[in-house]
Amino acid sequence: MFEVIKAMSEEFHHLGHERLQTFLRPSSIALVGATDNSRWSVATYENLKRFEFPGPIYMVNPNREIVHGHRAFKSVSELPQPADLVFVMVTTQRVLGVVQEAAAMGSKNFVILTAGFSEVGQEGIRLEQELLTFANAHQLVLLGPNGNGFINITDHITPYGLRIVPPLTPGPVGVVLQSGALASAVMTFAQAHAIGLSLLVSMGNEAMLSVTDIVDYLLDDEATKVVALFLESIRQPQELRRLAAKARARHKPIVVLKIGRSEISARTAFAHTGALVGNDEINDAVFGQLGIIRVHSLEDLLITAGLAGYCGALPGRRLGVVTPSGGACDILSDLAQQENIVLPDFAPETIQALEAILPPFSTAHNPLDVTGYVVIDGTLQMRALDIVGRDPNLDFILYLTSIEAVRELDTAAQDLIFEQYKVLANTIRAASLPVVLVSNTALDLTPAAQTVVERTGLHFVAGMAHGIRALGRLLWWSAQQRASSSQVEAETVPPPQVTAEPHRGNWSEARARTLLQTADIPVVPGLLAKSEDEAVEAAQSLGFPVVLKIQSADILHKSDVGGVALNLDTGEAVSQSYQKMLKQVQTAQLQATIEGVLVSPMRKGGTELLVGIVRDAVWGLVLTVGLGGIWTEALKDTSVRVLPVTQAEIETMLGELRGAVLLKGGRGQTAVDLQTLSGVIHRLSLLALELGSQLNALEVNPLLVSAAGIEVLDVLVSWEA
Repeated sequence: MFEVIKAMSEEFHHLGHERLQTFLRPSSIALVGATDNSRWSVATYENLKRFEFPGPIYMVNPNREIVHGHRAFKSVSELPQPADLVFVMVTTQRVLGVVQEAAAMGSKNFVILTAGFSEVGQEGIRLEQELLTFANAHQLVLLGPNGNGFINITDHITPYGLRIVPPLTPGPVGVVLQSGALASAVMTFAQAHAIGLSLLVSMGNEAMLSVTDIVDYLLDDEATKVVALFLESIRQPQELRRLAAKARARHKPIVVLKIGRSEISARTAFAHTGALVGNDEINDAVFGQLGIIRVHSLEDLLITAGLAGYCGALPGRRLGVVTPSGGACDILSDLAQQENIVLPDFAPETIQALEAILPPFSTAHNPLDVTGYVVIDGTLQMRALDIVGRDPNLDFILYLTSIEAVRELDTAAQDLIFEQYKVLANTIRAASLPVVLVSNTALDLTPAAQTVVERTGLHFVAGMAHGIRALGRLLWWSAQQRASSSQVEAETVPPPQVTAEPHRGNWSEARARTLLQTADIPVVPGLLAKSEDEAVEAAQSLGFPVVLKIQSADILHKSDVGGVALNLDTGEAVSQSYQKMLKQVQTAQLQATIEGVLVSPMRKGGTELLVGIVRDAVWGLVLTVGLGGIWTEALKDTSVRVLPVTQAEIETMLGELRGAVLLKGGRGQTAVDLQTLSGVIHRLSLLALELGSQLNALEVNPLLVSAAGIEVLDVLVSWEA
């Protein structure tokens, strides 16, 4: 049933910016199920009144004459006009009837606060499907069910089921959450750190309106400069891919906090790749491919999104630091190193200008400590910023301030503080480089500090640790944007031609080798022997030493059952190993159908890689590259991407491995031709894509890379049963 609901909701995509704008900007609202006895109802009504919703708010309750101090209508059919938005708070069984009645009146937009639908089991799924079927048939728009509603901060429209505490400050960050309760925490944190929001939506069950629908709207919304997502699940991966491309084109970052870790699907767990890579690693890889910034806490979600929204893209990683504290310089230096942010030396002219204003006990180097002399000269740090802000060796400046410590003072003291920050604001606007203001700690801003923000328009990033992490992520996104805008269209590589025969179950290595050979992928020579004499003859033909490997679609891990014999250098050794192997395998695998024994030349030296492609339930085919052979499970040194992927990206993946030094000629190894290697792996990825949706796994382990060339030594292929 859930799949039915999901499929139906996907059919209702692409409502369009204007249709969603109508939904998010109603001129009248009906609260159905309004009552003074419900905190949901009280909070929703008070939110609308507190933030001065200009249109009529209708109370609907058949059992009350007066609700929230206003006349209550017995049903929506008694309303003087159709409500632009119907906010539904009745019991689960009554929801569909309310929606039907309101639709008959002409209402088109609904927020369903009520729970008890698909989140609770089969009966709830049935009710949600009925609701969705009716909504689709009558061109309604539903948010929820089981969601708190939305807060349109830009327009101060607040049909939201939990209390919103003022102030409601508009700003550049749009927030979409697959959580109801956390929405209030997000609002509180944003307010406490002066991070202005444009829109906040609590999605609920996403029966119709989905996360991607709202993201699509926000990417077109002029007030929104960055989108922040809290995701429990990824329901529409292909839509998210499309929107990531749209975000790049709009130059709007998407920042995501994705929770949940689980094992990869059991149907691919037999492959080494399945044991190495879990769903969370796949999500991480996808976000990187799509240019989506990933964070791991609510604080970092908002701080990073706020920095991106107020600052925009940064031109490079060369950072200049201006602080009043030597200890802060040390902290920031350590944090910057973790994020690969560079602290270059100041240019000679910068040092000369700084020495002219700094006290004699200060040293003019980056990061800059202007010292505690700021207590005597309150303009010193800002004058230093003015100088550093023109340094040709830098890309941007971090200016450390104690804004979070600004307290309520008498009027004269407050005016003095404001004047200092006004000068700072003017200095920042005059600087030739971007300046990021970072507070010492992540403490909430005091009311006095909030006043400074309001009067100067400055944005302060909360705390050194959060601030540097946010900068690291923004710098990564900025580099992704530059790379995206400068990309040229890659040369199209024709996919391998494969036979369109039906595939089921697992294949033996011998059969899988043939598949690779038809796709022009280099495979170590091999002959299938069905008798002891054939094995000896094959070994003599191929040349000693050789390897013997049992061949059966029923035996996926040959070495576990004694099905592999290595380094056999005589015919007698081959004969003995053949006999011993068959006995061991037949004892361990009584039900296995044996196709024969594969005889191949023994390869020594070089570097062994794992190239695994498995099907993820969410994202489809996933490519994993890592050190292979005996090192696969021991080191778990891998890089992951979701297909399709370019050859250039595969070369980047190889460079991400800790063992990349082996490929580049370190530790006595011969350097590998990375372009040729990435070309072979790319060919494997194209083959996997061409094989279609029945493919579960295609794994090469090992792929031997040596001075002599590149060869597949073993391969596993599995299809849906």
